[in-house]
Amino acid sequence: MKVLVTGAAGFIGSYVVQELLDHQYSVVALDNLSKGNKSRVSLGATFYEADINSEEIGHIFQFEQPDFVIHLAAQSSVLESMERPIEDCQANVLGTLNILRLSNQFNVKKFILASSAAVYGNPTSLPVKENSKLAPLSFYALSKISAENYVHLYEKMFGLKSCILRFSNVFGPNQESGVIDSLLNRISRMEAPIINNGSQTRDFIYVKDVAAACLTALVSYETGVFQISSGIETTINELFKLISHVTNIEIEPLIKELDASEIKRSVLSNEKAVNLLHWEPNYSLEEGIEEIIQSYNMVEQL
Repeated sequence: MKVLVTGAAGFIGSYVVQELLDHQYSVVALDNLSKGNKSRVSLGATFYEADINSEEIGHIFQFEQPDFVIHLAAQSSVLESMERPIEDCQANVLGTLNILRLSNQFNVKKFILASSAAVYGNPTSLPVKENSKLAPLSFYALSKISAENYVHLYEKMFGLKSCILRFSNVFGPNQESGVIDSLLNRISRMEAPIINNGSQTRDFIYVKDVAAACLTALVSYETGVFQISSGIETTINELFKLISHVTNIEIEPLIKELDASEIKRSVLSNEKAVNLLHWEPNYSLEEGIEEIIQSYNMVEQL
């Protein structure tokens, strides 16, 4: 079976490509390299440098005839979405629509969309479930909701089977962004970590668990929306203490005010994915942080 992965040279995409190759799938890796790095993509995949909105994508579908599509390519920065909402919409809405259109045209068996916990905004009750109210606080979140709606309608109108995976806060080696990467980088340079308030909570899920979830959703007969998360609520202060413990370095952090637009609390129930997809996370937050340190050879630095 052949799987086309968009955003394949990105942080999550590179792990998804490797997960598929490890399970003997043929992989077509697609990325415009605006943020991705080609060196991340396993040599076992067939790589195309192309934008998901370009005409070239149609030729790639026609030539490769993929059986499945995992759509990870996106503009993923909340800040950039607020500064450049048109570009955000072009990537996340029009780009998704183009990949959906071609998936339907070339009879793809199943379409997997990467979405985000950001669609819930500041939830009124926790843990968040798949049927919780959607309340976007950014154009990024709004574009993800729009992309989800296109996926739903394509399944309803054309029978294109799909799974929408709403990821919580994904972390892991080679991320180059996010709170865990920021804290580890500053600690490795013996600089004071910057924490905005610290009482806000997040649900951290390791990238290898996310890659496994993408494959599980691909082979499952189930369709619909699933939350891919640890189901554990962790404050940023607790995260910092854990990182200090794992690295055995204690540096007094710089505490700043929390941005008004930042989500205060977030934890996603993974019960539906566990029960229906038969997926569950294998990595704890501490185990994931330890792997990051080992991958960056930070043991010597720390």
